[in-house]
This record gives sequence, C-alpha cells and structure tokens, in this order.
Amino acid sequence: MLREALPKVVTPLPGPNAREVLERRANAMPNAVKSIYPCVIKRGEGAMFEDVDGNIILDWVGGVGVMNIGYSHPAVIEAVREQSEKYFHSMMNITTHERYIELAEKLNEIVPVRGEKKKTMLVNSGAEAIENAVKISKSYTGRPNVIVFSSAFHGRTMLAMAMTAKKAYAVGMGPFPDGIYRTEYPYLYRKPAGITDAEAIKFYVNKIEQVFVEASPAQHVAAIVFEPVQGEGGFVPAPIEWVKAVREICDKHGIMMVVDEVQTGWARSGKMFASEYYKEAGCEPDILATAKSIAGGLPLSAVTGRVEIIDGVTVGTIGGTFCGNAVACAAASKLVDVMLKEDFPAKARKIGDTCMAKFNEWKDKYEVIGDVRGVGAMIGIEFVKDKASKAYNADIVNKIVDAAVQKGLLLENSGTYGNVIRFLCPLCVTDAQLQKGLEIFEETIKECM
Repeated sequence: MLREALPKVVTPLPGPNAREVLERRANAMPNAVKSIYPCVIKRGEGAMFEDVDGNIILDWVGGVGVMNIGYSHPAVIEAVREQSEKYFHSMMNITTHERYIELAEKLNEIVPVRGEKKKTMLVNSGAEAIENAVKISKSYTGRPNVIVFSSAFHGRTMLAMAMTAKKAYAVGMGPFPDGIYRTEYPYLYRKPAGITDAEAIKFYVNKIEQVFVEASPAQHVAAIVFEPVQGEGGFVPAPIEWVKAVREICDKHGIMMVVDEVQTGWARSGKMFASEYYKEAGCEPDILATAKSIAGGLPLSAVTGRVEIIDGVTVGTIGGTFCGNAVACAAASKLVDVMLKEDFPAKARKIGDTCMAKFNEWKDKYEVIGDVRGVGAMIGIEFVKDKASKAYNADIVNKIVDAAVQKGLLLENSGTYGNVIRFLCPLCVTDAQLQKGLEIFEETIKECM
C-alpha cells in the first residue's frame, strides 16, 4: 500500500517515461513555470507518491504546504465525489449554495482573530486572499498604505508582488502599486552583532515606528501584514514579544494587524493556525488570510475577520466568479472535520519534536548547518559556509536537493539567498517514513559537504 511504503528508486530520475512527459511539458508550457525536479507523479497516498517509472518518493515539500492532510485522503475524496454528483459550481453572487456557508461557519468558529462574531469570505489562492485582506483593511479604515517586511512572500499578483520582498519573483513586472512600505522582519539568527535577542526585538519594533516618520504617517496606514513563520523567506518565526509589540502599535494607531497564514495554517504550526499562539498571548490578529492546505489540494482560500471589519467593505469591491466553488468547499469542510477529529495539530507537534531534535543534533555535528528554527512541523535548516561567518551557502543546498531526490526524498530550498531547506512533510507521514527520510537527508548532507 503506497501510503505505508518507504522510498524506493528503481531507475535514476527522470526515468524514460518521465523524460517523455517532461519533453511534452517543455513544448506545451511556459518556460517561466520552471521545472525544479525530475519527477512526474502518477499517483499519491499519504506522504508518498509514485512516479510514472515506478519510483516511490517521500514528499517533504507537499506541494509547498498544500498536502498537510496528505495525498488523496479517503474522506475528502468521498466529500468531493458526493458534491460533484450534485453540482460543481454556483456563483454566490447569483445563486446561494450551502457549501460556502457551511465552510464559512466552520472557519468563523476556529479561526483565531479578535472579536466574538466573525465572518469569512472565500477566494481561490493565497495571493487572492492577501489582496482581499488588504482591500478589506483599506475599505474598513479608509486609509491607503500598507507596511510589509523584509524577506516576505505574499504572492505573484501585482499587489502581492509589490508586497513580496524577493524581487526575483517580479523581474520586469513594474511599476508596482503605490503605498507599500517595507521594514525589517525580526530575523534573530541574523540580528545586528553584539546585541541580545531582547535588544534585537526592540530594534526591529523601532524599525516599524521609523516607517511612520520616514515613509507613511501612522494615520495613513491601513494594515501591517506579516507571516507568523516566513515561508519563502527561510522559515523564520516571528518572536512572540515582537508580535505583542506589533499588536500594541496597531491598537494605538487604529491599524489592522493582518496575518498571512497561507503556509502556516491547517495544523502545520502545531495549532490549527499559528495565530492561536498569539490568541493565547493576547495579541491575535484582526484579519487572517489562509490558503494552501485548506481544501486538501483543490484551489481555495479564505479571509476571516470580525464582523464589523468584513461588513465595513464597500459593496462590489470583493468577490469573484469562482470564489467558494462548491466542490472545493466540500473538500475543505471535510478537511476541517478530519483534522479536528484526528488531532492533526498533535501530529505536527510530534513530527516537529522528532525533527527538531535530529536537526539540532546535526547543527552541533556539521559546520555547514548554521541555524535550525521553526514552529510545529514547519522547520527551516539554514546552511552556511561556516558558523563563524554565517555566509550563505546555496551551493550545498542545491546539491542536497538534487541528490536527495535520487534517493527517494523530495526536499525544497527557501530563503532570500536560497540557503535554507524547508520541512513541509504531509502530517500523515508514518514514523517509519519519517525516520527513513531523516536517514536519507543526513546521508545526503555528508555526501555533499
């Protein structure tokens, strides 16, 4: 059974069948939608997939955080089948369908935003969720500007590209929307030399205040938008004391605190949402945007906020044809039930504890591992030339990624300079699969040093 299988490579990747498909891809698709891996999937179960040549691969990327529940979960398949036999779609601006309402009700119950009464709108992707979170913030506050952070990634639509720090994702795409102001994210591993973590947090908080002086007065800022753990930026967690300070700044100036949980959501952090940690500390956001794993692989995303914020939006400025597609909503609604019933956050914490212990052991053992960090089962391993200089080491990361897939383990890089390997394994991974993945990973590190 594939969902219980261990990695098995029967032919070097890409195999003959995969080469044929990849050639078709090159002839039919834009080169800009680049192919990173020599993999062509045939079927997937749990944390494993089989390629068209019979290779069995352990997936530690999960569609970049889309497959938290795993490939082809039986309960989600059944929910999709049942809904597809009734109708595929009904646009909510035209004909009301209950799948949208059912999912919105569930999200309003579990999403940790400030306020007792909440409302949720559904869209189709992470970038759309972020765009709409900003639109909602602007409409509610009547203000034009947004503050974002270094190393942030928020998507590839025009506003989201402007909000994204890494401009490799935006080459030749300007000019960008105005009113986006960037300051430094609290990256404690690379904090200014000679200061403590507590002093560094104050330093990064002061950087936000500096925006009000040098870029946009606070009374013109609609939202401060950040990721609880930066994804493309290198899996850098936001320290809770910094989040508390951001919450205080937002409260003082009437600014919306918007949290981008596109990648951290859906049990990845050891909670259903990373913002649950913030709620426990009294600094939950005003608006939360989520996507990726929300519907088990179908396109869907959501924006949740307290009722006065969501209903403070001008009619006609949000929505869209496919927003809240009925089949995607059915998948997401069942996913919520499964994750709560089977306690997927606990799975993430267990996986995270196992991996953090092993990764920190490697950090002590190998000079090329500079930092290990993360929350729950969202972990980044930062590779450096040496620990003293902390010089970015993208070369070894690329070698590790290329070598590991030939052994049956799919890994992915991240970080502004490509020197971090991210851990986003589906949360249904078995203990045996996880241990095998750790064995392959370490073996590959040693080979590539």
